[in-house]
Amino acid sequence: MALTQNKVELRNVSKNFGALKVLNRLNLDVYDGEFLCLLGTSGCGKTTLLRIIAGFEPAEGTLLIQNREVREPSPDRFMVFQEFDQLLPWKTVEDNISFMCKTDPHMLISLVGLNGFEKSYPHELSGGMKQRVAIARALAVNPSVLLMDEPFGSLDAQMRRKLQSELIEIWQRIRMTVIFVTHNIRESIILGSRVAVMRHGKVKDIVDVPLPYPRDPSCSKFSEIWKKLLKAIEKNV
Repeated sequence: MALTQNKVELRNVSKNFGALKVLNRLNLDVYDGEFLCLLGTSGCGKTTLLRIIAGFEPAEGTLLIQNREVREPSPDRFMVFQEFDQLLPWKTVEDNISFMCKTDPHMLISLVGLNGFEKSYPHELSGGMKQRVAIARALAVNPSVLLMDEPFGSLDAQMRRKLQSELIEIWQRIRMTVIFVTHNIRESIILGSRVAVMRHGKVKDIVDVPLPYPRDPSCSKFSEIWKKLLKAIEKNV
């Protein structure tokens, strides 16, 4: 799929927390319908950038969504967090999704593979199942940009691989714009159509990932991209 139309544009975006400069005149274009991974070490500004795009954090500079400047939260940008407690604990799976749903919640439950758990409460679900509900709830509002802050970071390796595959299948069906934060090089290649490497509050490199889905980590091209990303991270340390 050719990616040419900008969905999100960031121009000279800066953010300080007191004397600490987290983002420093950052520039980034995110294409309509792409899966962009933000890759970098802890503290490089990935999550802060995601929160700015979501409208949760004020910042200097310009943020455009579909050529319109925005500075506050909106349902067209929905964020999925790493924490498992982002669901409403007093609501069932079905109710967590349907209370803000613009479409059939049962379709979304099926989409994330939770048929049979409609009446279950969050405390009855595994971590991976909770994240599936969080993704379904995000899709329920039909956002134009899905923001994901290391949503699989607390899962075991097997569940992480499973949800990575399921997320790509969902994205290929819906083709919404996804911005996914990770510090894991392998995960960024498994998921991303492009990977933006962040360091010291800026996007230092952007690496294309021209591999077909699903991606095979054992192939030589995967290894080449892994080495390229590792070099991009190390040279910016």
